[in-house]
Amino acid sequence: MRDSPTSVRVALVQVNAGPEILPNLEQAGAFVHQAVAQGAQLVCLPENVSLMVQGRENILARVKPEEDHPGVRHFRDLARETGAWIMTGTLGCLLPDGRVANRAFVINPDGEITARYDKIHMFDVDLAGGESYRESATYRPGEQAVVAATPWGGLGLSICYDVRFAYLYRALAKAGASIITVPAAFTVPTGRAHWHVLLRARAIETGCFVLAPAQTGTHDGGRGTYGHSVIISPWGEVLADAGEEPGVILADLDLSKVEEARRMVPSLLHDRRFTGP
Repeated sequence: MRDSPTSVRVALVQVNAGPEILPNLEQAGAFVHQAVAQGAQLVCLPENVSLMVQGRENILARVKPEEDHPGVRHFRDLARETGAWIMTGTLGCLLPDGRVANRAFVINPDGEITARYDKIHMFDVDLAGGESYRESATYRPGEQAVVAATPWGGLGLSICYDVRFAYLYRALAKAGASIITVPAAFTVPTGRAHWHVLLRARAIETGCFVLAPAQTGTHDGGRGTYGHSVIISPWGEVLADAGEEPGVILADLDLSKVEEARRMVPSLLHDRRFTGP
C-alpha cells in the first residue's frame, strides 16, 4: 500500500470573466497551463469562471445543461492534457425545472468527474448604494455537502456566500476534509470588509487549508468583484494573496500542518449540546 503524499503544490486562478462563455474558458485554460508549468498538482478556479453576466434572462440565454456545457468538456480536456487535478470553480448548469445550478466540479487527471457540488446558500442581499442581488430568482440551492476524495485527502467543496455559514465548514472537516475550496465572486464592499476575516476564521475553526480563488475587476453591467484569491493555512496564516489583477498564485501545502493545528486546538472534538436561549 502506497503512503499518502505529505505535500501538494496548489494553484489558484484569478480571472476577470465577461458575458461570453468561450473567451472566458480560453482565458481560464491559459492560466491552468501556466499553473501546471509551475508544478501545480491541484488547480482551482473561481465562481462563475465561464460566465459573468447581469440579469436572469441573460444568464438563462447562455447556460447549458451539464451534459452539453462547453465548460465541462473544456476542463475535462484540460485535466487530461495537463495531468492535473482541477476544481473548476463554478459553471452555470441549466436544470429541467428552468432554474440553474451554480455547480463546482472536481476532475481527476484522467478527465473523470469525481465530485459535484451545487452552491447551497443563495446570495440574496441589499448592500449600501443600491447594490442588490437575488440569486434565488435564478439559481436552485443545493442540498448536499460534498467532500471529494483526492490523493491528498478529503477536499471539501463550498462556494462564495457559503463562507458565512460556519456549520457547513465544520461538517466538511468532520467528514474528512483537510483542504476546503471556496471559489468566489465577492463584491468589492463585502470583500474589503469581510473576505479575509471570514476565510481565515473558517481555516482556524476547522484546522483545514482554505483555497479561495476569486473573480476580480469590473464585469458586465458594471458589477465589481474584489479579487484577492488567497491560500490560507490551518493556523489562519495567509500563504499567498493574488491582489487585484488576473493571474495565478501557488503554494506548497505541508499536509502535516492539518494534524498539527488540530492537535494544538482540538475544537472539532469539543462540541457540546446546549439548549436555546
